[in-house]
Amino acid sequence: MKKVVNVLSVTGFMFFGAIQSTFAQEAAAESRTFHQELKLRFIEGGPIFMGIVLVALILGLAIAIERIIYLNMASTNTKKLVANVDEALSSGGVEAAKEVCRNSKGPVASIFYQGLDRVDEGIESAEKAVVSYGGVQMGLLEKNVSWLSLFIALAPMLGFMGTVIGMIGAFDAIAEANDISPGVVAVGIKVALLTTVFGLVVAIILQVFYNYIVSKIDSIVNNMEDASIQLIDLLVKYKK
Repeated sequence: MKKVVNVLSVTGFMFFGAIQSTFAQEAAAESRTFHQELKLRFIEGGPIFMGIVLVALILGLAIAIERIIYLNMASTNTKKLVANVDEALSSGGVEAAKEVCRNSKGPVASIFYQGLDRVDEGIESAEKAVVSYGGVQMGLLEKNVSWLSLFIALAPMLGFMGTVIGMIGAFDAIAEANDISPGVVAVGIKVALLTTVFGLVVAIILQVFYNYIVSKIDSIVNNMEDASIQLIDLLVKYKK
């Protein structure tokens, strides 16, 4: 009877000890900050594929920030510029209008300058210059955007590749241990899921920036086309 009591006592202590250890682990996990948790998950995911995904995120964010700064600097008040050019043409002629364009920032002012520079050759030459230089400015606006779309496509693919490699590692562990218990395959599956999650998170972040950049470019291009039409109308009126 005493042996039974002793066994039950030891079992009870082990049970309560296990519960206490579990609660301690959960409390430690809850006490970790978001930065610490992210760092822990990154390390658990493996340095190779997680590092490549992190590089894709850093490069993608660098391109996105550079494009956003450039596009915001390229955005101008086209209505005000058109009014200033019209006033300059009326008061001082083509040279005064060119001076206004030189003192203005943005692609629209550059397009205006090219058109005004060839107005002496005729309206058709000025219009061709505006169209040609508009294409050049559009290319400058879209510079490096294709690289951003590449990183958006590359990040989840790298995550899925890590998933496949993690699953292969899990099956290798099963074959080596000749056992299909959860503890054997847990590590490989965990790595697989973490790489997938991080790859998708990177793609989602970069996709948001990409959509903003594309919408910004479309807005600037529409303003450029509208302002170019107004410039040709001003030149026709000036010639008359």
